[in-house]
Parts: sequence; C-alpha cells; structure tokens
Amino acid sequence: QVQLVESGGGLVQAGGSLRLSCAASGSIFAINAMGWYRQAPGKQRDVVALIFSGGPTNYADSVKGRFTTSRDNAMNTVYLQMNSLKPEDTAVYYCAADVADIATMRFQYYWGQGTQVTVSS
Repeated sequence: QVQLVESGGGLVQAGGSLRLSCAASGSIFAINAMGWYRQAPGKQRDVVALIFSGGPTNYADSVKGRFTTSRDNAMNTVYLQMNSLKPEDTAVYYCAADVADIATMRFQYYWGQGTQVTVSS
C-alpha cells in the first residue's frame, strides 16, 4: 500500500504565499513523476505542476513564474511553493505520484486526500 499525505493549505490574502508538502509512504519500490493538481468548485481537476525523477518540471501556463515545485527523493516528498497568489488560485490542491510498489513492481498513479487553498481578494 502507498499513501500520500499533504499539508500546508490554508487561507491567504492575494499576493501572499503558501507552501504545500506531500509525503509518500508505504511499500514503495520507485517513484517516477510527482506533482500537483487542483480542482475549483464546479470545474474539472487540472494539472498545476509536475516534477519527474530526473528533475525536469512542467507547469500550467496560469502558474508559471509564480509557483515552483521541488522534490526530496530521499524523503519521497514533493513541494509546491506558491507565490503571488491570486483569488483564481482558490481550489482544492491534490498531490499525485506515479509509484511502483514493492509487491507488483508496476507503476500506478496515487492521489493525496486534497488540501484547501483559499485566496481572498
């Protein structure tokens, strides 16, 4: 079993910053991509940022230059530093990771429980 546990959401004023963390635990053999998605009320879940095991990153156009994702491979943890937050960034943020567990050695996507980020104007 693999679990992803997020932390760091909350309420912040526009222009402020938040840092999200997500730690993967369990019977992990290997992790490929890790990343962040978000879902606002009434909208679909969209990718925010991805970081691959070798270090390359991808960002949604709407967050480029404001958000930075990083990872600590030794700790199986991914971070999302969010700066210059806007009200339109308000959403539930989900961590995700492409993980191969020890039992199956097969990669599959796992999701965190989600953490609320609210940006007030």
